[in-house]
Amino acid sequence: MIIGVTGGTGSGKTTVVRRIVEALPPNSVVVVPQDAYYKDNPHLSREERSRVNFDHPLAFDTELLIEHVQALRGKQRVEQPVYSFITHSRLKDTVPVEPHPCVIVEGILILEDERLRSLLDIKVFVDTDADVRFIRRLRRDIVERGRSVESVMEQYLNTVRPMHEQFIEPTKRHADIIVPEGGANEVAIDLLASRVQMLLTTAVNQG
Repeated sequence: MIIGVTGGTGSGKTTVVRRIVEALPPNSVVVVPQDAYYKDNPHLSREERSRVNFDHPLAFDTELLIEHVQALRGKQRVEQPVYSFITHSRLKDTVPVEPHPCVIVEGILILEDERLRSLLDIKVFVDTDADVRFIRRLRRDIVERGRSVESVMEQYLNTVRPMHEQFIEPTKRHADIIVPEGGANEVAIDLLASRVQMLLTTAVNQG
């Protein structure tokens, strides 16, 4: 079973994914983050890489992500790239990812490409108000990625918000399930996690 969890930056995708993982048996699920598949752009300087539009579909190495999801579905191990948000570049090291009964693909644009969408058995859109998402992104980028308040605000106004409206919000129509208010929606998350657990148990028993 391959589950896709998407939504705008700071929507609460990680919380939803964590709750699904917690609801499933140990060692039955692996998470594949789209953030690991940003393009490397080694030909650009560090300053130029920092100005890349990271919320545009072309910022991602979608071909590699699709290849890896297909491999995991075929029960093959993959070498997941490691991306540094400090240097805006892909590291030399990779992370081995083994196939599991359940694979969760998580990221802001996983429903944008029809080829990737077609690989997902369940498509979840986490829907959270823009002001809440911005506050969460501001906190994350300052604490985890060493960004300044000014740079986060500039990026949000120039690329994050317009890209959300142009590319991310429209993918909501492809979702099987919409979770309002993200990680704060206990009822929706519990229902989703229970449904996934039931489907996975059924699939295992049939297999």
